[in-house]
Amino acid sequence: MQYTMMQACRETGMTYQTLKFYCNKGLVPNVKRDKNNRRVFDERDVEWIRSLGCLKRCGMSIEEMQHYVTLCLQGERSIPERKEILASRRARLVEQAREIQASIDYIDWKRQFYDGVLAGEIGYSSNLIDVSQGERVCAVGEDLR
Repeated sequence: MQYTMMQACRETGMTYQTLKFYCNKGLVPNVKRDKNNRRVFDERDVEWIRSLGCLKRCGMSIEEMQHYVTLCLQGERSIPERKEILASRRARLVEQAREIQASIDYIDWKRQFYDGVLAGEIGYSSNLIDVSQGERVCAVGEDLR
């Protein structure tokens, strides 16, 4: 089956502009053209375009993706280097996932704290104001006079 640019975009979830940019940057090698000189893609191209989307979501720059494509075009002999690139990227993603989970845990803890305060189960405390003196907190834009 052959796909037009728009069909390839629908299949991969990529925008038309992004796919065109990727093609122009050489990230989709061996792009075929129809009789009207429009790009057409086959199943292998569409799968590769999905892979590019994943590499981008993994944080690869265009230059890094271009290098990866160059390695892929070398065939089996470049697999060790490609594995190293992916292992490094994976390690960064694992660290980012830890940071994201720590942020989620903080938000969950803070929401539970607020629920407890609102339910009258725990007293309010703040790192920003001294609530022991009964200071009143003003809303944004409220005048305390």
